[in-house]
Amino acid sequence: MKLVHEPDGGDPRVLASSVDLADSIPAQMRGLMFRRSIPDDYALAFRFGGAKKRDVHMLFVFFPIDVVWIVDGTVRRVERLRPWLGIARETADLVVELPAGRAADVESGDRLALEDGPRSG
Repeated sequence: MKLVHEPDGGDPRVLASSVDLADSIPAQMRGLMFRRSIPDDYALAFRFGGAKKRDVHMLFVFFPIDVVWIVDGTVRRVERLRPWLGIARETADLVVELPAGRAADVESGDRLALEDGPRSG
């Protein structure tokens, strides 16, 4: 699975070629906690059945990350969170966590999509 960014008026690009789904309650609660790092082309995606306020916290996360909140494929918010202290909330049906700086070109209104298929950069 890969994460594709479609900027408003720009060409699509692969934002992450290695995507894990946090598809259980324990996986969603754990998120990136206790990991020491993640690869540059990695994303952790939290898919939900509907859009509502979703919290992201950085307790026991040892490195900064970019978080993207998405509703129906459209980016609602992008935020860089600091290790240990960061916390943010926004409405989403999909939340994606990426290495810090990876979502630097992602803006509200852009499109992000999880796609099956070959992994490529």
